[in-house]
Amino acid sequence: MDRERPKVIHKTVEKGVSFGSVLAIVISYAKWGSIFWAIVHGLFGWLYVIYYLWKYA
Repeated sequence: MDRERPKVIHKTVEKGVSFGSVLAIVISYAKWGSIFWAIVHGLFGWLYVIYYLWKYA
């Protein structure tokens, strides 16, 4: 069972990060109606992930 746990965690994090980026883009586009701002907000989501990994990993 312990061998499967890292795989499950990796898949969950991978899906969560992807879902978070898509959610940020969709909400941004719905709010502002701009593709540019939707892309910016999606990139900021990834920048936060990189910052978190750098700071706490």
